[in-house]
Amino acid sequence: MGTLTTDFTMVQSGALLQANGGFLIMEVESVMAHSRVWDSLKRALQNNKLFIEDMSREMGLGAASLRPAPIALDVKVILLGGYEPFRMLQNYDAKFNKLFKVRADFDYEVERTDETVFLYARFIARVCRDEGLLPFTPDGVAAVVEYGEKAIESKSKLSLKFGSVVGVIKEADYWARKASADRVSAEHVVKAFAEHRFRYNLYEEKIHENYLDGTIMIDVAGARVGQVNALAVHQLGEIAFGRPSRITAETYMGEPEIVNIERESKLSGKTHDKGVLILTGYLGRTFAQCYPLSLAISLTFEQSYGGIDGDSASSTELYAILSSLSGIPIRQGIAVTGSVNQKGQVQAIGGVNQKIEGFFDVCCSKGLTGDQGVMIPSANVKNLMLKKSVVDAVRQKRFTIWQVSTIEEGIEILTGRPAGRPTSEGIYPADTVYGQVQQKLKTFLQRSLKLTAQKMTSVT
Repeated sequence: MGTLTTDFTMVQSGALLQANGGFLIMEVESVMAHSRVWDSLKRALQNNKLFIEDMSREMGLGAASLRPAPIALDVKVILLGGYEPFRMLQNYDAKFNKLFKVRADFDYEVERTDETVFLYARFIARVCRDEGLLPFTPDGVAAVVEYGEKAIESKSKLSLKFGSVVGVIKEADYWARKASADRVSAEHVVKAFAEHRFRYNLYEEKIHENYLDGTIMIDVAGARVGQVNALAVHQLGEIAFGRPSRITAETYMGEPEIVNIERESKLSGKTHDKGVLILTGYLGRTFAQCYPLSLAISLTFEQSYGGIDGDSASSTELYAILSSLSGIPIRQGIAVTGSVNQKGQVQAIGGVNQKIEGFFDVCCSKGLTGDQGVMIPSANVKNLMLKKSVVDAVRQKRFTIWQVSTIEEGIEILTGRPAGRPTSEGIYPADTVYGQVQQKLKTFLQRSLKLTAQKMTSVT
């Protein structure tokens, strides 16, 4: 008749009671998703007693029943999770640090040594044994190890995210069985990589089509003034790919400022804005020691209609500015990545492999000339883990990867002209890139002073 009934025989033990006298391992995100569970857990650990609770009764939905006596609790609780939930708990829950005094961080990568590679091979063998998979050949094991390196983007480290590694092992086993092989070789592992990416890369292919039909304008040959190919990474879940983007700069007389069109149109993030503002410091340090700058600069990512963030294109923007000021064209077959500081040092960036491979794919589609390549920071050389087609093209000298540590090194590669070294008076040789820039800035200043004098004369 709609009446709720209950009795003590319906009392059930929860995870805490079942783990009493031992250990209870829980995921912190799951615990925090239920406020009543989190509060009950803290209360039990603080009092060392477990109270059997009826959630439906506390919410006013159940019938009254006998409440069992508290149970003495002796349990060690281990919470697993990422940095963010633990940071929130430590900052906003006063009882958290008192209850959970011991914290241990587990790394997601390990140094690549003979021992760790051997342990990787043992891990692969154990997975094959436990899952009933075909055994791996030595080159198959090497291919999986290479996957572990590529996942971290480092030749000196291996990934400890074994969930994705196990996925590759199982898929490689599938392709080996389909080929009626009795062992899994490197060919089957590479096939697993390729098929996995194929299932995710529809958006990547659609973007690439825009380069082929001219929807996205990009030059991979010739030379242009004030125009450089930057590199951006698109992230879609666990798949990331790189593609080039054109950056242009225009310089003219005016009050000293850099007009970041992305910032003015509210399409840039804080990190990108910071990278652009750093350019002012470098230009002032290099060219405004003898006289002030009388220069306005306009910068933009062409055909960019979404948000832009990150400072990995700051060196690229600086090269475009130097080209615009000097009037010296920049080779369009070279794409550039790297952030820059106020001292002119090129700093490391992320996603270097995706960026190189993305520009290589576009160059292949438009035609490799042998003069194309990518310029990266020297600090990123250790992160190079490129696909075989790029490595083969570099060996055959059909594609080049340059490493630079300063803006001066980079501008010399892009223009084929020396950057120039200043004299003790701060004057650069006239036949250098910086000498041409200095001459243009001097002309701007002289014209500005002349216009100011004319205005004062007309007012008088």
